[in-house]
Amino acid sequence: MSDYFGKEVFKLGFGLMRLPKLPDGSIDIEQTAEMADRFMKAGGTYFDTAYVYDNGRSEEAFRKAVVERHPRESFTVCTKLNAWMQCHDEASAKQQFYTSLERTGAGYFDYYLLHALQRNNYKKYDEYHIWDFVKEQKAKGLIRYYGFSFHADPELLEELLTLHPDVDFIQLQINYADWENPGVASRECYEIARRHGKSITVMEPVKGGALASPPEGVKSIFLRADPDVSMASWAIRYVASMDGIITVLSGMSDLAQMDDNLSYMRDFKPLSEEEQLVIKRVQEELKKDNSIKCTSCHYCVDGCPMNIAIPEIFGVRNSEGLKASWDGGKQAYAIATQGKGKASECLECGQCEGACPQHLPIIELLKECTSMEG
Repeated sequence: MSDYFGKEVFKLGFGLMRLPKLPDGSIDIEQTAEMADRFMKAGGTYFDTAYVYDNGRSEEAFRKAVVERHPRESFTVCTKLNAWMQCHDEASAKQQFYTSLERTGAGYFDYYLLHALQRNNYKKYDEYHIWDFVKEQKAKGLIRYYGFSFHADPELLEELLTLHPDVDFIQLQINYADWENPGVASRECYEIARRHGKSITVMEPVKGGALASPPEGVKSIFLRADPDVSMASWAIRYVASMDGIITVLSGMSDLAQMDDNLSYMRDFKPLSEEEQLVIKRVQEELKKDNSIKCTSCHYCVDGCPMNIAIPEIFGVRNSEGLKASWDGGKQAYAIATQGKGKASECLECGQCEGACPQHLPIIELLKECTSMEG
């Protein structure tokens, strides 16, 4: 299937946000390289990273696993400039571009994004003149296509695409769970992008891994429909079946996830009408789910004055909701928060809520989680 830019693109993209780790917390380069090799052998070309991912270690891992081992023309890479994290002024924001060039060793970026635009940060990209800066790099040949990734309401997306009609593509959060979720508005944002003639790269098709292990009611629907395929395959094929999709990013963390994704994306087939009906039944079932819809992106943690382990705390709360433990989750909570801030230490500063791509009411949710403290 051809993308907006007139060339064939493998519909699965390798997201480098959640790479495999060694026991000491560093990225497992050997396994990452093997994952990249299998991905490229199957026809994959699109790698997605960002300046802020894993404090820069993601970009460095990409250099070691891909750039230093494969011809430059055999892959494409996308990275991102974040004007509201890990920078404090215009100069430090723009420096991210040059640092990314150095970390990746890519020479140029095939795709480049203004990162995670939301209501509380999008004006920073104007204040720091990032739109013009990125277009300057494109004119120099250091960027081939540019756009922005987006985590906000449809009205702001309409405004941005009207103000910046020259963006080549955009990155949106789209998955079957968020299609009609008012906090994400996947459907409305997708329709606006297509109305403006923009092709899309998709993030969170498996919702941070949550749809790879969905609630039991959802699992049973999928298993009745086809017991031989993975939960993740339904999520990724659902998005890849849409018009105007350049690639669907999967943040794979081990060889097993890579092999599973390649098993159905190597020879991709869009969902049939019958399979689309299965998705509709699943969407109805999900309305019964009351878990915290956290994707563990950890954006909320960066800048938290108390270093509260927000995603880990929510993970324990969700697990407790699925299957009650003997101690009400207290032991799991203690392990998850070891050496980090606890829910009861929240100062209610709101930093986390402003950074959350899912627009979760984190402060109130943390209050609910204090019951797990010993």
